[in-house]
Amino acid sequence: MTSSELTTPLTLRSGVVVPQRIAMAPMVAQGSDSATGHITEEDVAYFARRSTVAGMVITGAAYVIDHGRGFAHQISIADDSCTEGLARVASAIKADGAVAVVQLYHGGREASPVFESQGRVLGPSAQQFDWLPYPTDEMTEVEITDTITAFGEATRRAIEAGFDGVEIHGANHYLLQQFFSSFSNHRDDAWGGDLERRMAFPLAVTDEVMRVAATAGRPFAVGYRYCPDEVHGDTVGYDVDESNQLVEALVARGVDYIHVSLFTGNASAPTSGDTRPYGTITREVVDGRCPVIIVSNVFTLADAEAALEYGDIVAIGRAALMEPEFTGKIVAGKADDIATSVAGRFHDLDLPAGLIDWYLTTGRTLLPPLPGIEEYLPQA
Repeated sequence: MTSSELTTPLTLRSGVVVPQRIAMAPMVAQGSDSATGHITEEDVAYFARRSTVAGMVITGAAYVIDHGRGFAHQISIADDSCTEGLARVASAIKADGAVAVVQLYHGGREASPVFESQGRVLGPSAQQFDWLPYPTDEMTEVEITDTITAFGEATRRAIEAGFDGVEIHGANHYLLQQFFSSFSNHRDDAWGGDLERRMAFPLAVTDEVMRVAATAGRPFAVGYRYCPDEVHGDTVGYDVDESNQLVEALVARGVDYIHVSLFTGNASAPTSGDTRPYGTITREVVDGRCPVIIVSNVFTLADAEAALEYGDIVAIGRAALMEPEFTGKIVAGKADDIATSVAGRFHDLDLPAGLIDWYLTTGRTLLPPLPGIEEYLPQA
């Protein structure tokens, strides 16, 4: 894949045109108001600085209902009071022609701020997880249907705010993946049991989001992010063969893209069964019906070109933090000027204070490190 092909526009199934085949991966920026989830000036500055970072910019997880909040300074799209601020973010992203997408999220068992404020966290089943200091309560039928409706209402707000699409967050062990996983879903009703019933909740969310998206009156994209397997030693929530069936159902419903969530490199592959790269497997299932977004460990033009062996759009995460003009420099023929380190400039990248603090303190063991950040870490 050459840089000219990377900068060739791509038209999604909905009619949304992505001007370059590079996306900014969804990352929680830790800039929103801690009490309300409302957009702050830090959020707007962060996205405005990155108006040429990619052809598609996907915001970090925006929680769709109050009991889905997973982070202290997370964006909310849970009520109509959020729309004005979200419109400012959409406008900032689109200032130089990028497509603006907001990621829709529910943390499920990972909604630790909800436990702190409400004393109760929801998931598919009542369960105590070794790594969580609180139990998970099983969602009632009403809570399930209310959450599905909330994803639809969040889509309406995204439309009203001027976004070009939404991405359903079905990855990274959050609520939709929890329902799909036999490790965390022990239900014996219509929402759990065999594979078809474990697929029911993520597919019901997708159906509702697509129903509302169809009312936009303009091209409006719906993407879906998923983890291709959930295998941790002897703990298996689902394997690639099962997730392939979910992908097939999503693509058959007409989603605009499938986003493969990876953390160990864009060429990562399963360790058993079909050991081809995850992106290759996903593209085979999709069979050209919509683009596949591939992600992880892309810092340069050469990295992006190589990543597109495994997907149709390459997403950048840490590179978007370090180099706000990543795609703009490629388009301008200045790819050699792309910054690949935060050394000497970490505090000059319009990163929200909460994100800076995260990288320097509590998030150090959770987040993949930013090259060059060593000079900013507290001295032992």
